[in-house]
Amino acid sequence: MELAYVCEWEKRPKCTHCPSIPLVCSWSCRNLVAFTTDLKNDDEDKEISHMIHIIDTEHPWDVYCISSGHTEVISCLEWDQSGSRLLSADGDGQIKCWSMSDHLVNSWENILLSSVDGDPIVALTWLHNGVKLALHVEMSGSTNFGEKFSRVKFSPSLTLFGGKPMEGWLAVTVSGLVTVSLLKPGGTLLTASESLCRLRGRVALADIAFTGGGNIVVAASDGSSSSPVQFYKVVVSVVNEKCRIDTELLPSLFLRCTTDPLRRDKYPAVTHLKFLTRENSEQVLLCASNQNGSIVECWSLRKEGLPVNNIFQHRSPVVGEKQPTILKWRILTTTSDLERVSAVALPKLPISISNTDLKVATDTKFCPGLGLALAFNDGSIQILHRLSLHTMGVFYGSSTASTGQRPGDESAIKRQRTGSPAVHFKALQFSWTSLALAGIDNHGKLYMLRVSPSMGQVLEMNTTLRHLLFLLEYCMVTGYDWWDVLLHVQPTMVHNLVEKLHEEYMRQNLALQQVLATRILAVKASLCKLSTATAARACDFYAKLLLIAISSTLKSLLRPHVLNTPDKSPGDRLSEICAKNTDTEIDKVMINLKTEEFVLDGPPLQSLQQLIQWGSMVRPGFGFMRDGASLGMLREMLVMIRIWGLLKPGCLPTFTAMSDNQDSMQLLFRLLTKLWLCCKMPLRTLLLPHAHALTLCSRAAREDGPPQDPDESLIDECCLLPSQLLVPSMDWLPVNDGIIGKLQGKHPLRLQFGKASSLSGGGATAPLELFNRSPGSQKMDNLRCVHMGVCPTEESKACTRCGCVTMLRSPNKTNAMKQWEQRWIKNCLCGGLWRRIPPTVA
Repeated sequence: MELAYVCEWEKRPKCTHCPSIPLVCSWSCRNLVAFTTDLKNDDEDKEISHMIHIIDTEHPWDVYCISSGHTEVISCLEWDQSGSRLLSADGDGQIKCWSMSDHLVNSWENILLSSVDGDPIVALTWLHNGVKLALHVEMSGSTNFGEKFSRVKFSPSLTLFGGKPMEGWLAVTVSGLVTVSLLKPGGTLLTASESLCRLRGRVALADIAFTGGGNIVVAASDGSSSSPVQFYKVVVSVVNEKCRIDTELLPSLFLRCTTDPLRRDKYPAVTHLKFLTRENSEQVLLCASNQNGSIVECWSLRKEGLPVNNIFQHRSPVVGEKQPTILKWRILTTTSDLERVSAVALPKLPISISNTDLKVATDTKFCPGLGLALAFNDGSIQILHRLSLHTMGVFYGSSTASTGQRPGDESAIKRQRTGSPAVHFKALQFSWTSLALAGIDNHGKLYMLRVSPSMGQVLEMNTTLRHLLFLLEYCMVTGYDWWDVLLHVQPTMVHNLVEKLHEEYMRQNLALQQVLATRILAVKASLCKLSTATAARACDFYAKLLLIAISSTLKSLLRPHVLNTPDKSPGDRLSEICAKNTDTEIDKVMINLKTEEFVLDGPPLQSLQQLIQWGSMVRPGFGFMRDGASLGMLREMLVMIRIWGLLKPGCLPTFTAMSDNQDSMQLLFRLLTKLWLCCKMPLRTLLLPHAHALTLCSRAAREDGPPQDPDESLIDECCLLPSQLLVPSMDWLPVNDGIIGKLQGKHPLRLQFGKASSLSGGGATAPLELFNRSPGSQKMDNLRCVHMGVCPTEESKACTRCGCVTMLRSPNKTNAMKQWEQRWIKNCLCGGLWRRIPPTVA
């Protein structure tokens, strides 16, 4: 386990936390990290500011700080399942829901508020939406994604009419109340509170889990190890437009250490209480501590037979009668005496823990999702197996990471002599694939640690690639961000990973391929950016994403001339005719179309000119010469543009021809058609829609033989094209301004919030020249395909994943361009989130 980077405050704030009040950190499935600090002003009369900070892990220096408005210390932070909304709760009973403003990761606003006045919140969660996947290591070699990642039958916590899950959150207070807030369709809140049990008592620690039947289970402790840990079933319902909460007492448990005569009074306080996963209410982790040490216990709820009194032993059994059973907590395992635990992180990866899956994971040394992390007061972190609690990996602490020293070194001995407190983590969170850890230390610094998929065990290259491929497939299926997987991809692995990922993708059924068509392009592009040898392929993948979007948008504008048309749309008929007609003359292809279906008003056509300009240029990298599906799309777009040019010449792309009598569109179409014919795409593939053709082109090539190489005369014609046509330069490639490319080495990075320039130091490698821009170059709106000038004055936003830049406010008024912009208003075309960038950086 290595230190990936450290982010420090430019001016470290005074931290007012006492040791008993932990900082809070939370990591979303979109790789957004939220954490808290308390800032005390120099003026002693002013109140403490309770701050929430949000970063995306690709740009950790670009931190968005929220003055939360909480009146007490923030005790809980919880992301929703989409990673776009955040809950915060404090010691005064206030719960706030934060949402992205304009879908920007560095612009947030408080949209909803609920409170239990004066009752501190000790546990908080969003209601379950009923979506649960299981990741089967045993099936990692299967060719079917459905077998690797199976959908588990799971009911939402609360459903609306038709079975749609109802959104909302649930919290537990220190006085033993459970409070629920439901988001009604109109945007208002429906709230209710209920006592966990009749005899309310103090709840110092609590955690919340869900059952497959739609129930909620709350675990609660009063903080004393001599008191029982109580469990409650909570059922939420809506009756007559009012929220109703029903609670039921479940079996409780006493810690094993309190029943051991040698440890009865050794660990008086329960300091951590966690369900192992939020979808499993039958396994719980407990940590009891004293001033200097801790002990951790793992418990499981099991169904056991109820012993029958001897009086009834000789009674004749009734047919069909079963032995009565009860639910009872049994201890699975416990640790030996440990250093005092300061923070606990549990894995989010939903790995199946069946005996077969666990055996395969052990044999192949696949560790993600199997380990939980414990941070200690001496600054170290241990990864323990989630069931056996044996040590899987050790990290020697934030204070020793930068110096390279270990406990027992001279500096550690001096620290012990002086009695100064060691730097240690107060909050710890796993990423969603369990390949990275985010932590906040007691000085307010943010750390990022990468966790090896094999926990540092030496593996063969093929096994390592298989593990990373498995997790990339998981991210592709779920839609989660795969940034933390890229932390472990070395440049030498990129080519093999891309090829293997494509092979697995081509083995899926056509429906799933169509769903994942753009996601796999985004994954391939982010992989290829990690190596100079594959950077050109990254350009191809980004270009293909934009090409698919433009083609789909232009074809969606086509309308049938007669309403009662056959089942095929004008776009489908265009694809079919272009696939059948192999003529190199564009006008001969155009004759076979019903031109009345291509008639659009003048203003929409004129507004589409910048998209038409890009779509008619064959400027991506070398990969498009062998990509029959993309060449076919370009042919279709040229035919559409040819027809539209007859209606509105102003919408035609701008070319500068070297000859007065040269037909530029005809020349491009002829060369494209010849290249397309070399790909030898069979007719059954070309007759399918774009997404199907994209996913089948490689399979078709394998079935009908490899594509033919263009003959020398065709290559000569293509080489002469720049001397026949002058195409305006359009710098559409994304900028590589993130951190992932700098983390391939073994040296830690030290960064400062608000200072992107600090990225160049600390062992960072030189960025790929292909993705760099000179300071005086023209800036491009990569999605609107328009120039913004050398020094843009418009506010812009950039994708956190690919770096694509576009203007924040739309300059377009026509419906045609608004339709195009709606495709990426929430996310970039690659699926990444947007972040606001100042005009000087655009």
